[in-house]
Amino acid sequence: MPKVLLLSDFTSAYSRLLLKGFLDYSKEIGNWNFYRIPMRRDDLKDEGSIKTVIEIAKRWHADAILGQLSEINVRKLCSLKIPIVLQNYTNRVDGVSNITGDYYGTGELAANYFLRKGFKSFAFYGTVATIWSREREDGFRTKLAEMGQTVNVYNENNNIRYESTSNIKMLQIWLMQLPRPTALFACDDVFALRITEVCGMCGIQVPQDLAVLGVDNDEILCNMSDPPLSSIVLDVKNGGYQAARHLHTIIKEQTTTPFNITIKPIRIERRRSTEGYSVTDKLVKNALQLIENKENRLISVADILNRLCVSRRVLEIHFRKEIGMSVYQYILEFRTACFAEELLSSEKSIMEIAFQLGYEDYANLSKAFKRIYGVTPTQYRNFYKYGKEKY
Repeated sequence: MPKVLLLSDFTSAYSRLLLKGFLDYSKEIGNWNFYRIPMRRDDLKDEGSIKTVIEIAKRWHADAILGQLSEINVRKLCSLKIPIVLQNYTNRVDGVSNITGDYYGTGELAANYFLRKGFKSFAFYGTVATIWSREREDGFRTKLAEMGQTVNVYNENNNIRYESTSNIKMLQIWLMQLPRPTALFACDDVFALRITEVCGMCGIQVPQDLAVLGVDNDEILCNMSDPPLSSIVLDVKNGGYQAARHLHTIIKEQTTTPFNITIKPIRIERRRSTEGYSVTDKLVKNALQLIENKENRLISVADILNRLCVSRRVLEIHFRKEIGMSVYQYILEFRTACFAEELLSSEKSIMEIAFQLGYEDYANLSKAFKRIYGVTPTQYRNFYKYGKEKY
């Protein structure tokens, strides 16, 4: 029965969900033994704390370590000659297994989300202290640069989950100087919540003046915010499950061969902090409202033209200028995104979900889904909802 030493604070929703996936696998194959040593940020700088960890690991005969550690401490723990699974924080570390993320892709997802809402001004709030913030910023900025857009950036020196922001007044000044409206992507929900808190202090309206998007979909933090925060949902639980599965293999084989688990962004949980569109063109705004109205599941381009009393050519010119794609493409991607969300949030069959959303031709839906997401609806649901099938 494997013995795993857990070195993390597990106070964040991300860490707890990761651990939940880890535990789910352990229960499937027979309960593992765990020894938890809570690690605060200050403990990572304390040599005495790491010596204590090494002593406990030896006395308990630990088979592996899972933790959020600095590179220096990882190197010290390598003396135990047991597998180490690192929950990325400051950097990825060579020579040990990393639970990492598609941080860059998460930033791209945020950029695309705001672009499709018609925003022309963008901002990022994060920290230089963590790899996931730095790479989310890179993905966000690069995708927007491809579209000829720049990003206003404010980075903290520390992670404000553990250390309060150094200067609230400076953050407030930065927010006050942003153009109206601006789409702001925060590196995670803690940082996004800080933004809405400061906006409340200085009279900035969310989402009218500033649309705010976080990462992790921490439901407590997101709903603590006023207004509630939209957030990018990550495949965290499945990541923990896959990490445990790989760890089990290398423990059985008595090897320390490292592996990497990359946690992907799945979708955006839309709440009021990103409600509405930054579109001044009334024709385009009306078209968007028609497309995203839940009662218009079967709406077509022809329906929109009839309701707005406009020609296809005129609507396309306005729509492409504001949104950067055709009306048909927007409808297709929006409806496919709704379908993808239902696949993960509902227990109904795939065909039932398709019918509920107004799809009558499942074959065409499946083709469109695979073109956009790279997998079939069945593969998408199996992997992200049930962790059954890796692709």
